[in-house]
Amino acid sequence: MAADFGNWLLVAIPVFCFGFPFVMAWYWMIGASLFWLGAERHFPPVDQPPPMKRYPPISIIIPCHNEADNAWETFGVLDAVDYPDFEVIAVNDGSKDNTGEILEQIAAVMPRLRVVHLAQNQGKATAMNVGALMARHELLVLIDGDALMDRHALRWVAWHLIPPHRGGLTGNPRIRNRTSILGRLQVGEFSSIIGLIKWAQATYARLFAVSGVICAFRKRALQDGGWWSPRTLTDDVDITWRVQLAGWRITYVPNVIVWILMPEKLLGLWRQRLRWAEGGGQMLIDNFWPMVKLKAPSLLPVYLDAALSILWSYCMIVLMVMGLLHMVGLTLFDGKLATSLVPQWYGLTLCFTYLLQAFLSTSLESRFEPGMRRALFWIIWYPLAFWVLSALTAAIAMPRALLRGRKGRTTWVSPDRGIR
Repeated sequence: MAADFGNWLLVAIPVFCFGFPFVMAWYWMIGASLFWLGAERHFPPVDQPPPMKRYPPISIIIPCHNEADNAWETFGVLDAVDYPDFEVIAVNDGSKDNTGEILEQIAAVMPRLRVVHLAQNQGKATAMNVGALMARHELLVLIDGDALMDRHALRWVAWHLIPPHRGGLTGNPRIRNRTSILGRLQVGEFSSIIGLIKWAQATYARLFAVSGVICAFRKRALQDGGWWSPRTLTDDVDITWRVQLAGWRITYVPNVIVWILMPEKLLGLWRQRLRWAEGGGQMLIDNFWPMVKLKAPSLLPVYLDAALSILWSYCMIVLMVMGLLHMVGLTLFDGKLATSLVPQWYGLTLCFTYLLQAFLSTSLESRFEPGMRRALFWIIWYPLAFWVLSALTAAIAMPRALLRGRKGRTTWVSPDRGIR
């Protein structure tokens, strides 16, 4: 019986490792294509947002921790944003450098900026909650302290939040540090994988996560969702599920563009992705019973996708181990492994599928960044690095999410922001 089960695993694991990314790639491509056909192709260019009879006032909240190197650039770009009525709230969350002093200098020449100082590092979630309570307006836009907002972004935010049932949206982060190979690979990742997934999820009506570097919410939606939790590792994932479970809709608006900095060192990238994976694990744990009780049935596909992604990560690691053992003549059972580490027809099928996905994504993304097809050279090398990184971080992160306590606040750790 044990041998039969083991031989079944020798077939089932390789089939799942191949089948899951193959099926999901088509799922994403179909969803993204439908989003473009049904909505995006009818939108005007990014720099020509639709006019509105009334422009609702907007509060921009920027949590800052050790942002002395970025503050002048970030707030200088914000001051030039084209929108008739908005305020800016900077929350200096216990910075150890001279961020607070620089923010006060900026406020002296930027009348719409208000600065709030927190004496100690309370974490990004607390900083955003403080900013939201200080905000005068119903519509809140959140960006990071190193993000550069597109001049027309706020007009697109207001236009897409007209529907009263829509509680929030996530924008379109574009990577601006591209001096290294790692930076260029991430340009491909954000366009061909992350961006395409968000396009598809917007079609299927539910999002896994807003982008923490650029998102917008109604205050009422945040209140219904319980605001940002200071005890979660990834506030963007957590608040997305809180708001959607409260009955609000969140969508993806690729016209809401910000330019961001990303890690360009392997250690910085590893830490970032491990934190993302652990936050995703916390979401699966926190929302297990709401999904079992069918509190929000429309979120089940997104939840199952995340859960199967964790399972796929463990299966990929097991497959690699079994493949290495098979190559040296060692087998765990008397059966034969259904695949090998050397790509065969299934490997070529996945490669062709990914090339098609990359071509589709760069075609869609060229609306926001002309010449995106030039990134295809870097995009085609990314699947191997992306899959290995995703498998390792997810496999390590899930036990950490299970064992991590939730008693204390999650405080800031300054990330790697690339080679400046």
